[in-house]
Amino acid sequence: MREILPALSRWYASGSPFGLATVVAVSRSAPRGPGAAMAVGPGDEVVGSVSGGCVEGAVFELAKEVVESGEAQVETFGYSDEDAFAVGLTCGGEITLLVRPVSGVSEPSFAEVAASVAEHRPVVVATVIDGPAPRGAMLAVWPDRVSGGLGAGGLDAAVTDDARGELAQGATGRRHYGPDGERREDDVTVFLQSFAPPPRMLVFGAIDFAAAAARIGAFLGYRVTVCDARPVFADPRRFPDGVEVIVEWPHRYLRGTDVDERTVMCVLTHDPKFDVPLLDVALRTPAAYIGAMGSRRTHEERLARLREKGLGEAELARLRSPIGLDIGARTPEEVAVSIAAEIVALRWGGSGTPLADTAGAIHPRGIKPL
Repeated sequence: MREILPALSRWYASGSPFGLATVVAVSRSAPRGPGAAMAVGPGDEVVGSVSGGCVEGAVFELAKEVVESGEAQVETFGYSDEDAFAVGLTCGGEITLLVRPVSGVSEPSFAEVAASVAEHRPVVVATVIDGPAPRGAMLAVWPDRVSGGLGAGGLDAAVTDDARGELAQGATGRRHYGPDGERREDDVTVFLQSFAPPPRMLVFGAIDFAAAAARIGAFLGYRVTVCDARPVFADPRRFPDGVEVIVEWPHRYLRGTDVDERTVMCVLTHDPKFDVPLLDVALRTPAAYIGAMGSRRTHEERLARLREKGLGEAELARLRSPIGLDIGARTPEEVAVSIAAEIVALRWGGSGTPLADTAGAIHPRGIKPL
């Protein structure tokens, strides 16, 4: 939903109600994951997508219906021979949507939620999908406060606790409760959508390859920082808008910046006096991905220097070098695609094998992102 918030905020500020459809469950080869959203606003303006085009026509009509009726609806779309090209998913998957009306009356906290998301402040939106609680009822949960309600004090308390746990992981999904928030019951289904700050991509070495990596990192939703000790290279004009450019020795910068389990690092300096001190720090952090550019010979020499600094084999095994997947990349842009492919594969447990050479589900169930 993050990408369509500017339009939603504009409609909300103007006092125009709109219908908001959110993917709350998927199975098999569904094209969009939980949290994907589409909205229909004044003048039948449409923003977003829930299926890449398969069922948008039907969702358009549903969104208009809920605005007129004021009542949220839940609808499931799946493949069938009769209606696959009308309102079904041609990919063979299944998606469940919550379609609800949004206005200043129905969701008074929407503007505050939208502002938090736009400013990268963490918030979870909890919405009732099914059960005795009012369908579409919303509770917004921040680390330090809540707004709204789901119809029962016990339910609000239980959902608030779970929402803060999900927020720490940046997770989105359904939870089940009793009518008053009882655990181990499933009378009420609540969809928890986390809006955690975007993960970080740290690119070290302000070379042409770094500019390409920064562009693809921003495209993937990372908050990108490029760091280099050489001012002549670390020039913001060489990088896309919105990319932070830091002039500092990479290892010094890394010691003083935030790194968590979602952070990815691309070490492109290709110079031992930068690489070794930097990797000595990087490999001791909880970062999800640490890749370093260089030949196989460079990599072996780098490993020897890092061992001299006291790094163990388990820490060294985290280093992905030569960086990227083997796709035959040559240009900076192609290398950036190779690096991005390796990051995505690691995040979701992908093998990097061509899908045509694999069997079974394309998106295995039960895999959690790193």
